Amino acid sequence: MYTIIESELALHLVLSPERSIPVPALLRYRSDDPFAVHITFHLGSEAPVHWTFARDLLVEGVFRPSGQGDVVLWPARDEGRNVVWLSLRSPEGDALLRAPAAALSAWLERTMRLVPPGAETEQVDVDEALRALLTPSPAEGSGDAAG
Repeated sequence: MYTIIESELALHLVLSPERSIPVPALLRYRSDDPFAVHITFHLGSEAPVHWTFARDLLVEGVFRPSGQGDVVLWPARDEGRNVVWLSLRSPEGDALLRAPAAALSAWLERTMRLVPPGAETEQVDVDEALRALLTPSPAEGSGDAAG
């Protein structure tokens, strides 16, 4: 059995220094996947955009610059408010998003009450994960080997 903590959050996609548009996002944390956070962006297209990265990265990004490569976060003030900037890079393109720091921090705090930092490994069934990795799928386990 696992617990899910979700929160809708209104982010802003920065299009230029003068223009940004609101982007609804769903933050999701699962106690059975305790190292990861999942964010689903609803951009008005047919399929939402999903990103998964380390919870520790998001926690650190609330307080100081963190990450490198595909996911980079940093805290700042924007228009008199505390925000967290989120830079995402993928082969499909780059995005710069602004999140309200208070709402993001409140959601992260809920995840840390559920699974405190350092207790993540207690939530992972290592034996089951290894069994799933090492058990051949039906397609792999049938048929003759070519030789």
